[in-house]
Amino acid sequence: MQAELIEIRNHLAQHPPFDEMPEETLDKVVSSIEVAYYRAGSDILKFGERNAHLHYIRSGAVEMYRRSGELYNRLGEGEIYGQYGLLMSKTVRFPVKAIEDSLIYLIPDEIFQYLWQNDDNFTDFVEVEDRSRLRSALSRREKSNQPMTARVTRLISREPVTAPNTVRLQEAARIMTEHGVSALLLLDESGDRPTLCGIITDRDLRTRALCEALPSETPISDIMTNRLITTSSNSFIFEAMLTMLHNNVHHLPVMDGDRIRGVIALSDIVKHESQSSLYLVSNIYQQQDVKGLKRLSKEVPNTFVRMVREDANSHMIGSAMAGIGRSFSQRLLELGEEKLGPPPVPYCFMALGSMARDEQLVVTDQDNAMVLDDSFDPAQHDDYFLALAKFVSDGLAECGYSYCTGDIMATNQKWRQPLRVWKEYFADWTDNPKAEALLNSNIFFDLDGIHGRTEYTEELKGFIADRASNSQRFLAMLARNALNRTPPLGFFRTFVMEESGKQVKTFNLKRRGTAPVSDLIRVHSLACGSKAQNTFNRLKAIGQTKLIPEDGVDNLRDAFEFIAIVRIRHQALAIEAGREPDNNVRPEDLSPFERSHLKDAFQVVSQAQKFLKFRYNAQVGRNV
Repeated sequence: MQAELIEIRNHLAQHPPFDEMPEETLDKVVSSIEVAYYRAGSDILKFGERNAHLHYIRSGAVEMYRRSGELYNRLGEGEIYGQYGLLMSKTVRFPVKAIEDSLIYLIPDEIFQYLWQNDDNFTDFVEVEDRSRLRSALSRREKSNQPMTARVTRLISREPVTAPNTVRLQEAARIMTEHGVSALLLLDESGDRPTLCGIITDRDLRTRALCEALPSETPISDIMTNRLITTSSNSFIFEAMLTMLHNNVHHLPVMDGDRIRGVIALSDIVKHESQSSLYLVSNIYQQQDVKGLKRLSKEVPNTFVRMVREDANSHMIGSAMAGIGRSFSQRLLELGEEKLGPPPVPYCFMALGSMARDEQLVVTDQDNAMVLDDSFDPAQHDDYFLALAKFVSDGLAECGYSYCTGDIMATNQKWRQPLRVWKEYFADWTDNPKAEALLNSNIFFDLDGIHGRTEYTEELKGFIADRASNSQRFLAMLARNALNRTPPLGFFRTFVMEESGKQVKTFNLKRRGTAPVSDLIRVHSLACGSKAQNTFNRLKAIGQTKLIPEDGVDNLRDAFEFIAIVRIRHQALAIEAGREPDNNVRPEDLSPFERSHLKDAFQVVSQAQKFLKFRYNAQVGRNV
């Protein structure tokens, strides 16, 4: 070995993870090394650029930054960086700058991957640090995601502008103009102290006052929005974004208990939200026909890919995609009502499954139903609601949301029923559970009202929560069904793959990955009487009841997030390559990092299913 290489070898051998490396392996590393020199102040790695080397600092010092520009870490002689990007996507996640003149050894990616797969000490050093394996894999993503970590109060730039709800239309407009605001908060001053009771916006003045030619002396209370959507001052920017997406509002009062902290506008959040899902939702409501919605739907995959590139987590992506799907449904319902006339009786259009859970991705079908007012008379009213359901269902299909193969849509008369009939359905499912019936109705336990009298759906959620938590036989049967889908992990931690059909030598990351987690968490959530629908929110509710051990909740959250992120990245890569996205993955298409941590995640799911079986006495293949 040349003297120069011997010097490099001796230096590496003094520092982990190379200090415990077998000699022949270390020789392999040394013979592949390239040397680079960087002056103080120069950029070594820039965010998003390709990187094909593990970097080892021979001399000097560097600083690593988060995407926001915040200092992440400072490294010196004998330390490494760049491993996270090599494990994930060969792109730089943390920009690096030299703060001293620095000599860097560059270890090629193929050598890095060889060490990762063949040297356990190297693998442990790279992935573990001082956290658990899965927690370590996820924590870096969370830290680099500003909307997840910044509080909504960061967006408040001024004191709230308020007025009594007794002011007249012209006076309200004058106050808004004088203060230069697009929203005015209205207070009820009839009690001991003023309380927030409504909001009026520029848009309300145009659509509810000017278009209707209302007199200037009209009481503002006649046109204000009094069913207020608000957010807490402790909320994250991300949560405020979801609230706006979910409710299609452009202004959000921020509350600190009973005190008004301020108002944030959609434009404030857009500045912090680079994936443009809010832009897309805003455009959806401007479309005047199904053709316009269909054209706009072509942007959904692009929005999805942008969010993946920005390292958004699964909750952000699933919620944004569900918000977009809701918006298409809501606009189609508005267009349908314009075409058919106002509904003859009140109703609620209900989303089911992944949309209701805020976990929708780009590969999805439509699952929906209608809850009708109890005054509904089929002979008089059903022709209208069938026509409306068909208009919406056909429109969703045009926009890429395929028809449900199980016919769980509002076009099916069984799923277009009065509130009292829906209560009868849920009472029968919970009080007289049958395995086959529950298997087919499982999706109805993830429900959310998206248009019309959404209070009907809230009433159903309360009805289900009370009834389900008091029926051990129902919970045992639901748990039994949740055990039918198992993670694709063999006895020796090898992936179990499909052995025949079009998807041979693959495993399905939805059917064998995220779905088993959602299923078992749903059981625990119903057992503790929670009305939450989203899997992460259900886990939070479960954790508060101590139904399962605290570390079990954390492990399930990490496992679900990691499986979901791998599934999301798989679909995004397919879209970028011009292929039809799906949920079927070949192990060889995954990085070593993904393969290793997927096995960890599947192991967590397997253990959680064993606990589920024990907790509810849910023996598969046996009547309970």
